Amino acid sequence: MKNDRDDVPFSYRVKVGHISANPVEVHIEADANELKALAEAWNVVSVEDLSADLQIARWKRDGVRVKGSVQAKIVQSCVVTLEPVEAAVDENFEQIFVPEGSKLARQPGNDAGEMLLDPDGPDLPETFVGDTIDAGEVVAEFAALAIDPYPRKEGVEFGGHIEDSGENDKKPSAFAVLKDWKKD
Repeated sequence: MKNDRDDVPFSYRVKVGHISANPVEVHIEADANELKALAEAWNVVSVEDLSADLQIARWKRDGVRVKGSVQAKIVQSCVVTLEPVEAAVDENFEQIFVPEGSKLARQPGNDAGEMLLDPDGPDLPETFVGDTIDAGEVVAEFAALAIDPYPRKEGVEFGGHIEDSGENDKKPSAFAVLKDWKKD
């Protein structure tokens, strides 16, 4: 894969004008340079493998739907021992793109101007500028969201940590500041 932008570690550009209503099946994989750049971007020890199977199709009139699954093998540092921990990512995702300025990208509101958000509802479509979208960037984003932020080696527990119960804390009196007020 050719990475057109320096700030994106994994890129697969799709021309919006070439997308039909029938889904096109695409398999993409990261090469060695992209795996190294992803490891740096995700702040992990290494990314051993990243691949995705996508279905790319037209959505409504001028939108694009990217749907698929991403698989990755990564190595992270254990938060307790700092030893390497292997992890696997296997996520399904769906992302819709619409051109910038499209009415479909606006958040619905009510008469009072408040935005109505449904946490279980679909995400708002992403907007794109020009005639291309970057499906590789979407794949990398969903893989990054699936990474465990606190990886632990199997069987390792946090030890030597004692939680303060607070029973020895002395609560200050509300009048303690007044006792020295009239001494002068």
